[in-house]
Amino acid sequence: MLKSPVARAGMAALLLAGVALTAACTPTVRLKVDPITIYAKLDANVRISLDEDVKALVKQNPDLF
Repeated sequence: MLKSPVARAGMAALLLAGVALTAACTPTVRLKVDPITIYAKLDANVRISLDEDVKALVKQNPDLF
């Protein structure tokens, strides 16, 4: 046990300094993610060809879904 008040005060100061240093070392990570905007204008020909392509893929891989 520490008997002198100076030794107690020194130990308390060391303990507080250790707590302050430990609390100061917390990492912070911040990310900024901008929203993605996709604009697609499809005409009827593109839709029909995509529909046909999807039908062909489903016929080739019937257990796909």
